[in-house]
Amino acid sequence: MELLEQLGDRLATITTGDYDKQYDQVVSFGELLATRIVAAALEAQWVDCRPLIRTDHTWREGRVDWPTTERSLRATLPPLLSNGPIVTQGFLGGTASGYTTTLGREGSDYTAAILAYCLGAQDVTIWKDVAGLLNADPKIFADTVRYPEISYQETIEMAYYGASVIHPKTIKPLAVRHIPLLVKSFVDPTAEGTKIHDCRHGLLAPAYIRKAAQCLISFSSKDLTFISEENLEVIFGALAQVRLKINLMQNSAISFSVCTDFSAYRLEKLLDLLREQFTIHYNTGLELYTIKNYDTASIRRIAQDRELLLEQRTRQTFQFVCRGSFNEVSA
Repeated sequence: MELLEQLGDRLATITTGDYDKQYDQVVSFGELLATRIVAAALEAQWVDCRPLIRTDHTWREGRVDWPTTERSLRATLPPLLSNGPIVTQGFLGGTASGYTTTLGREGSDYTAAILAYCLGAQDVTIWKDVAGLLNADPKIFADTVRYPEISYQETIEMAYYGASVIHPKTIKPLAVRHIPLLVKSFVDPTAEGTKIHDCRHGLLAPAYIRKAAQCLISFSSKDLTFISEENLEVIFGALAQVRLKINLMQNSAISFSVCTDFSAYRLEKLLDLLREQFTIHYNTGLELYTIKNYDTASIRRIAQDRELLLEQRTRQTFQFVCRGSFNEVSA
């Protein structure tokens, strides 16, 4: 009841101010209420993580103050754990001034990594609806391959490109303290899953990663001069200011293109900042595909006969932006 009253008070005071800040203050109540229910069902101790996981004021993607967080967690949780299990929240943190922050996409996994890092855990297990870390989305590909084990570095790269099972920030604190991460299935808890740790492995099966709802933005100088380092500095600064993350970028002599997650709100703010200096064109409703450890057959499998608006390849990674989804028929 207390949390519901707090939520009502919060909703009553919402203004047209900072959307991201207000988002964090409101959306956090879902996690707070859910953990209250689970703690009661398990007869476990309920702990509010917000005073313990200290972040800055980067709303919707709070940056952790690691020394303060480690001190708080070490002082608070071990005595409680000696009295039995604890249920706390994922996804949430708090500022020094008492505001709630959220930690970004799949932030609950990141919270587990924060707790493990600060408390010196032996390992971390996250539970998913898939058999482990797979090379592709089983909802799209009929013949997915499970990686029995995989290195921290390889997993970080897959997460960076958009693999949905692992939060991009989850691996780093675990890798720093050599804490293995086990990815297991709650559908079949006895299955082996995937172990992410310090290991060496041979050539891995190609990984197919899709990011939907993408926006391709192209900038060119209005006087048709070359895109210089000074131009790029202005563009990067504006992208950082409106918090649009670059998923792929490419430049030519007179233009610079970036692929980002689409946000109408952030895109409009970007246009306001740059339209006087640059000619800007953009396309929405696109998808970005990444093939990690690609070969000729894997490229042909998902890129053949498609309109590629932008493509790029390195020694191990092939990426392209296109219209429409890849829909492979299940076997």
